[in-house]
Amino acid sequence: MKPFLVRLDAYLTQLTQQGKSPHTLDAYRRDLIELANMLPENQQPTRNDVVRVLKQLSQRGQHPRSLARKLTSWRQYAEYLVHLGELSSNPIAHIKAPKPPERLPKAIDREQINQMIDQDIPQSDDVLAIRDHAMIELFYGSGLRLAELHALNVDDVLLDAGWVMVSGKGKRQRQVPLTRPSIAAIDAYLSTRYAVDGELALFTSRHGTRLCTRQIAKRLEIWSQNNQANQHISPHMLRHSYASHLLQASRDVRAVQELLGHQNLSTTQIYAKLDFDHLAQVYDDTHPRAKRKK
Repeated sequence: MKPFLVRLDAYLTQLTQQGKSPHTLDAYRRDLIELANMLPENQQPTRNDVVRVLKQLSQRGQHPRSLARKLTSWRQYAEYLVHLGELSSNPIAHIKAPKPPERLPKAIDREQINQMIDQDIPQSDDVLAIRDHAMIELFYGSGLRLAELHALNVDDVLLDAGWVMVSGKGKRQRQVPLTRPSIAAIDAYLSTRYAVDGELALFTSRHGTRLCTRQIAKRLEIWSQNNQANQHISPHMLRHSYASHLLQASRDVRAVQELLGHQNLSTTQIYAKLDFDHLAQVYDDTHPRAKRKK
């Protein structure tokens, strides 16, 4: 038996006594045997050995989440061997799991989202619907994060200039252009906005206080249900759709990076595969809602 597996049965017995399920025990056994079979003959693993095995498994196409699970199994067993004196130290203790690719929501079809917004222009006496319409236009029209929209104050919106001042991650400030539909929707909302004395928030509840992020997300969920959306629509999905549609049209990743408030260019590039041979003016000529008339 390979030196690394000498205590395997005793280890699995201990896990059984701890109440681990048979499925979990089978997974631990498979992961540990797999590692042992890829180690040099008759040797306990070194850190370099484990790193090499991880690379080999990654090259065979194993998903980062699977590799992270295996690494956890190996680390815990190695710690058990250290406790028994079989290993002087845990060679796996400080090895970081491979980072899984960021999962992004699927972008909403451009025609679908435009049709939903256009068909949902509220009546003048529906105050909450007017507010929600302005929020949705701003989410999709300017690609704001949920926390950014929540933090907006009335003075941050410059309708005449066509800009909104946004405080992003790390309190970094940026100017983001407003589309004509966003300007019209916010203007209509401001004439109905109710706020208690001293409340600076742009978007307020029926009680006149700043809407919290949970309320904003809930109102978007209700809006998507009322418009019979065929998928769950979240604030991040609208932001992702904004980024994807704008990148597909403009192909100017650096300009879109600034609009989104991304510190690193690589964060913006994950939204779309770009053809860098073609660059275009980004906003007025390409935004999917910029050319729509008021």
